Amino acid sequence: MTYIHFIVNPISGKGTHGLTESYIKSFFPEDKFRIEVYPTQHKGHAIELAKAAVILNADYVVACGGDGTINEVASCLINTNAKLGIIPVGSGNGLASNLQIPRDYKTAMEIIRDGKTSTIDSGTINGQYFFSNTGLGIDAAIIRNYEHSGKRTLLSYIKASLRASFSYKPAITSVSYNNGTFKVKPFLLFISNSNEMGYNMSLTPKASLSDGWLDLVIVPELSFFGKLLLGYYVLRNKVEKFKKAKHALVRDVNIQMPENIFTDVQIDGEYRQLKTNTFTIGVLENALKVLTR
Repeated sequence: MTYIHFIVNPISGKGTHGLTESYIKSFFPEDKFRIEVYPTQHKGHAIELAKAAVILNADYVVACGGDGTINEVASCLINTNAKLGIIPVGSGNGLASNLQIPRDYKTAMEIIRDGKTSTIDSGTINGQYFFSNTGLGIDAAIIRNYEHSGKRTLLSYIKASLRASFSYKPAITSVSYNNGTFKVKPFLLFISNSNEMGYNMSLTPKASLSDGWLDLVIVPELSFFGKLLLGYYVLRNKVEKFKKAKHALVRDVNIQMPENIFTDVQIDGEYRQLKTNTFTIGVLENALKVLTR
């Protein structure tokens, strides 16, 4: 019998997803599956629930929510026997999209029931895990504005991007990778494990979740016209054609930023303010088992 813990964020997707215990259990025959459903009650609760699921030897731990919930659950399953399942409910759903897990709940439940497994890499930034991407430039400012807006829609994301683009001031930063160290004032400093960052947009369309590499994108400080041009390429998923963008495949990156008390960072689309200006980023190969098509 397969033992599955479902961890459900009740406020994802505006809280209207309808992922009740009875609905979830309707997809799984009782003679083959043991199902337990746990709603999260506060930020970070998914971490507690996922750790408990591992201790209880759950075969699958399913995150029902957005990229933040998925990150919290997946981070607890690194190098364990438990497999991550995903029911994408949130707004961005970058990792789910890369794994070809649809927003259609019925199909997503069938993927979990079928039990086909893939193994993917995980990125790390100062000991914290990311599965899609992390960034310390304009993208962190965008996520900060996006979260402050209180709305999880594409229009809100675009508005947050415009506000951040014209207020963000890059500072001289030291970036070390592939045996070289570079000084740059990065408008964009983006490290990705996935080929999508949500809303069907990508800065790294050639990235792979299972190649043992991270994709690094650096764009230096831009003029007004340069920002508009970059936005055009982002919307067309053609950032690799933007001439000022520098791309590299890396296994580790070391970043030294100006001495601030806190640094704005986004990790899998969630805003963080970290009390450091030094960052070590790396990749863990084959770190996570995921239920996929």
